Amino acid sequence: MSNDSEDAGVLVPAAPAPRALTIHDFHQLADVPPAISWFANLDNPQTRRAYENDVREFMVFAGIDDPHAFRQVGRGHILAWRRDLELRALGGATIRRKLSALSSLFDALCEANAVQGNPVDGIKRPKVASQEGSTPAIGDHQARALLAAPDGATLKGMRDRAMLATLLYHGLRRAELCALHLVDLQERRGVRHLRVLGKGSKIRYVPLHPAAAGAIAAYLEAAGHGDDKAAPLFHSASNNARGNGRSITEDGVYRVLARYAGMVGIDVDGFGPHALRATAITNALEHGADLEKVQDWVGHANISTTRMYDRRKHRAEDSPTFKVAY
Repeated sequence: MSNDSEDAGVLVPAAPAPRALTIHDFHQLADVPPAISWFANLDNPQTRRAYENDVREFMVFAGIDDPHAFRQVGRGHILAWRRDLELRALGGATIRRKLSALSSLFDALCEANAVQGNPVDGIKRPKVASQEGSTPAIGDHQARALLAAPDGATLKGMRDRAMLATLLYHGLRRAELCALHLVDLQERRGVRHLRVLGKGSKIRYVPLHPAAAGAIAAYLEAAGHGDDKAAPLFHSASNNARGNGRSITEDGVYRVLARYAGMVGIDVDGFGPHALRATAITNALEHGADLEKVQDWVGHANISTTRMYDRRKHRAEDSPTFKVAY
């Protein structure tokens, strides 16, 4: 069929041909991106810190001091590293995380066309024998002892009691606690809530437990920054005065908890702020909370993660030991 425009003598411009990929363009695509471009996609600071340490550990093992050397990494390097991790008697979950960190980096390099494949793909990872996580939970009597330990006559003691109550009654992560501001104390349908910024910048609203609400109110009244909506909820001890605007750090939360754990005699392997999260989850389930609702409550993306925090099977008081009678 003839073209009407051509018949009329009108010149119709041809569609522009696609531009060929130049040598310069190719080399830009093939550049190994700096670590920051990969780390920028890891939202959780704990994951980012752990993955960075894992990758640096592999670089030392493989003798990598130039990012371009990642192009020479093959399956043999990964197998040798896994064998080294096993010989160091590291736990299966730890080895899995380290391999996941390296796999995540190579996925990013593949996406940037910097390497041709992911050498971690297909590498067998250790099985985790138990569906239960390694984070311990403490007993109810220990939780009560922790809450009673801070000196309620001092501002720091009031702050610490309010922080411990917020962790134990709501199952927050340490980073979530540190990120709380006064504006995050909100009323929804007549009930006070905490607006929690979770992993992946996901927001969830957690009803405020009356015991925690009382401890927080007492602290804010003593601290004097209760009407400063932009202020952090929990100030660092050296910045508890109004207007300083500095939140307690994650390390600060750890030190606070370690101090009171020592005071009340809690000596448990792996005990830390995350143990209070496991304790809250277990306690809620013990008292009839629905598993799916607990999952939403603590901000787990997958319900299997919530199950790993459930320690109900290991309640000492339920052991057959206490059924034996002679």
